[in-house]
Parts: sequence; C-alpha cells; structure tokens
Amino acid sequence: MNNDFFKHAIALTGGIATGKSTVCNLFKLHGFLTIDADKIAHRLLDENSGKIATMFGEEYVENGKVIRKELGKIIFSNEENKLKLEALLHPLIKDEIYKESRVFEEQGKPYFIDIPLFFEKMHYPIPKSLVVYTPKELQIKRLMDRDNIKEEEAKLKISNQMDIEEKKQLADLIIDNSSNLKNLQKEVERVIGEIL
Repeated sequence: MNNDFFKHAIALTGGIATGKSTVCNLFKLHGFLTIDADKIAHRLLDENSGKIATMFGEEYVENGKVIRKELGKIIFSNEENKLKLEALLHPLIKDEIYKESRVFEEQGKPYFIDIPLFFEKMHYPIPKSLVVYTPKELQIKRLMDRDNIKEEEAKLKISNQMDIEEKKQLADLIIDNSSNLKNLQKEVERVIGEIL
C-alpha cells in the first residue's frame, strides 16, 4: 500500500467508554471529516448476515440484521470465534477505510479515523494518533453505567483491550476526558489548535 495514503489522517482511539464518539462528534461540529471504523463494521456485519448465520448460527441473525448484542457474547468470551469473525470483517473494513480516506486526502487537510483497536491490531500506516484518555476507575464506572452491566463484566470487556495508560504513552496527541463535557470541549479545541 502506498504510504502517503494517510498523509493527513489522525487515528482517533482510546479505550471502551473513554468518550471517543463524543470527541468524534465534537470534531465534526468543528467541521472535521471523520471515518468511523465501528460504523463501517456494523454496516458490513449486516451486509454479511448470511455468512454470520452460517458461521455462528441462525439465532444471531434476524430479518437480515445481525443481533450484535447476542453475537458479542460468543465473541468476547471465545478467542476462536473472535478470530473467525475478524478474518471475515477486517479485510472488508480495511478496504472501506482506504476507499474513504482516498476521498478525504484530496482535500489536503487533517481528518480523523476512529479506530478503537488502532494500537492493538489494525495495521494502518497512519502517522499520527490521538488518544481519548480516561483513568481506568472512571472508565469502568462509565462502562457500567453505559451498558448497564456489573463491575466484573465491565472489567472483562476492558481487559480485552490494551491498557489505557499504555495507549496514552503511545499517542502523539491526548485528549483528557476525566472531567465534564465543558472541559472536554476545551480539550478538543486545544488539540485543534495543535494540529492546524
């Protein structure tokens, strides 16, 4: 792949429930273009619902749509299932991200690609990364509130990802989301000042 593919791209990442989508929306309000890997994945999941039914069972698909919450249960708890799903989806997601970024590159200005597992495994040659950071205790609490789950389950989901402190070390840019929305807006504006 051509390396100046992502010349203006910034990988936007963080941990589960650290506030990536909120940050993404704030960037959009400031006129930035964003590519959302999760949204792409959800769309591709439904487009391939037939394959999902064959691979994992009919009970995970309803009216041509994948029941993500149910599928998630057998993906999070089983490495083999996870790898099977990734083998199907990742190449498709990658193609889509390359396609969208080609369009954005023509504008010659910074844009964001929201990739939850940027540091873990999706190998995109994106030169710059931005981590939305929340201390782990707060991350656990927010995940429990958001998904209405118990602490053990929240910790298990979080443990599936690289530690947020580690991501913070690897990032070129950091947005601190350990306070409130007003503070988060200030953080976003500060980062915009740094990248423009």
